[in-house]
Amino acid sequence: MGDAPEQHGIETFQAEGLSFPPDASTAAAANARADLYERASADPVAFWAEQARELLTWRRPFTKTLEWELPFAKWFDDGELNVSENCVDRHVAAGRGDKVAFHWIGEPGDRRTVTYNDLLREVQKTANALKALGVAKGDRVAIYMPMVPEVAIAMLACARLGAAHSVVFSGFPANALADRINDATAKVLITADGGYRKGNFFELKPIADEALKSSPSVTGVLVYQRRQPGTAGTTAMQAGRDHWWHEFVPGQPAECPADPMPAEQLLYLLYTSGTTAKPKGIMHTSAGYLLGATFTHRAVFDIKPDDVYWCAADVGWVTGHSYIVYGPLSNGATQVMYEGTPDTPAWDRWWSIVEELKVTILYCAPTAIRAFMRQGDEHPQGHDLSSLRLLGSVGEPINPEAWLWYREMIGGNRTPIVDTWWQTETGSILISPLPGVTTTKPGSATFPLPGVSADVVDDSGASVPLGSGGYLTLTKPWPSMLRGIWGDPERYKETYWSRFPGSYFAGDGARRDADGYYWLLGRVDDVMNVSAHRISTIEVESALVDHHSVAEAAVVGKSDPLTGQAIVGFVILKKGIDPTPALLEELRAHVGKNIGAIAKPKHLEFVPELPKTRSGKIMRRLLRDIAEGRNLGDVTTLADSSIVEVIRAATGAADE
Repeated sequence: MGDAPEQHGIETFQAEGLSFPPDASTAAAANARADLYERASADPVAFWAEQARELLTWRRPFTKTLEWELPFAKWFDDGELNVSENCVDRHVAAGRGDKVAFHWIGEPGDRRTVTYNDLLREVQKTANALKALGVAKGDRVAIYMPMVPEVAIAMLACARLGAAHSVVFSGFPANALADRINDATAKVLITADGGYRKGNFFELKPIADEALKSSPSVTGVLVYQRRQPGTAGTTAMQAGRDHWWHEFVPGQPAECPADPMPAEQLLYLLYTSGTTAKPKGIMHTSAGYLLGATFTHRAVFDIKPDDVYWCAADVGWVTGHSYIVYGPLSNGATQVMYEGTPDTPAWDRWWSIVEELKVTILYCAPTAIRAFMRQGDEHPQGHDLSSLRLLGSVGEPINPEAWLWYREMIGGNRTPIVDTWWQTETGSILISPLPGVTTTKPGSATFPLPGVSADVVDDSGASVPLGSGGYLTLTKPWPSMLRGIWGDPERYKETYWSRFPGSYFAGDGARRDADGYYWLLGRVDDVMNVSAHRISTIEVESALVDHHSVAEAAVVGKSDPLTGQAIVGFVILKKGIDPTPALLEELRAHVGKNIGAIAKPKHLEFVPELPKTRSGKIMRRLLRDIAEGRNLGDVTTLADSSIVEVIRAATGAADE
């Protein structure tokens, strides 16, 4: 893997001199207290046992907290609970059934309000529908749906029965869906005729039908009808296999008891990319995962009974699993669920929703924040955002300028920001500020949460001193950790536990500053080697975005006969800024001033957009292909696959 990533001049552009202590009113009312760190540090296992007893409803109390045989963990193994009951039934039983669980808004403007009473009724009916399709405890169910309440209902129905769900992002093509169905040998597929995105109806059922041609394990398909009445289009249904949700589910019995499940019952599989062509089926089990999602949602987002919380992710990703479905519903929260994109019908759509529903907590990706910055301040300024009291960031490191804009323009210069680090594999947030407790620094995820043990190490596995960079590792098990890779325990050990024996290697680089704050630097694969100096992409990208003309940037390394690699940057300018050769030179000089001459991009290109997945992550692999003049790799996961040719044309790479 090479040497640990060094950081050159990172202190100069990450605004480490700027910090925001918690205000007194937030601190006085915060769910978390500073003594959590001391209690957790003294005995992490006892700390998690205490949280599990306090936050979860058990059918059979556990007596064993942790069984650890590196790298396999069992948490609360002799206890029993039902995840669906924790997320729905217990709130209704406590008299909170009329509380809103979801304010759902469709992209075309249609709306629904789903209470916890509604959720309980629909989850039970859907669970009985799955039973009627032959689903039993231990089976797997694939879910391929747009952002509608039924996707959460389907997940909770599976959990109720002890059947593991595998949610496949609705932007994936047929072959990706088939691969995931077949790896999990799913018995049933839950899908929809389609959904709405960017003003158009996108078809899902034809893609599902194509996938099912090579997915023999599926014996039944449940299809939710999303297409609005009176609109053109028909949906092919296969007799005997396919069932319309609106015809099949309502007629099912209204009661489906939530049977107790073992704490280590498989809750879901979620597939994530790996170094091989075969996606990894990440395994998450019931009690430990639910505890991680519940505890972190309560502590990191400081959730209160009257909050209106909005996680603007898709349920197809782990953020949606943990912070739309399981964490918030376990805590009895009221949420916003929005189907569409932030730019449809206009760039103020999010802010109009915040204003109308009095959203108090917003959790979104830095990519979205930078996209809003690029459009100018007039969109958020046109709405009353004073209801917001907490902002969150997820998905990738957030550059300091975006952090500061988020706080000032969206948070009115008063809201705390929780910049969170975690992964599909970790199940829940592991590094983040705690509102009311942590003094924040723009661009830093601050510290590991109570009960989480992390370290930054060098290539030999030795902990690096403060002020140094290296590899981010986790040194002790945590409840929401992945339990393995489906069907491949050896790959699990090799992928996550072999690089630094005894520690989980996250695959990310990080640096701790002189105060011990963690600064996430992205994947270690995204490190460029320039004249024997290792420079992270996030470092140069943050320096570029720090310039007042730049809305967004991505950099990659290109082979260079002199320096080994040369830095190539792709820059999106803010609205109204003209792309000129003089500005290119100004930007190169700006990077050099902030980081050092070694980090000045050799090539900079102005582009209209960057290649991103539907979750908003930049696909630097494709930018490397463009920079090197290679044939493009797989583009099926892009939100807009045509953008790579636009970039090639803009940079002249297509003619090389």
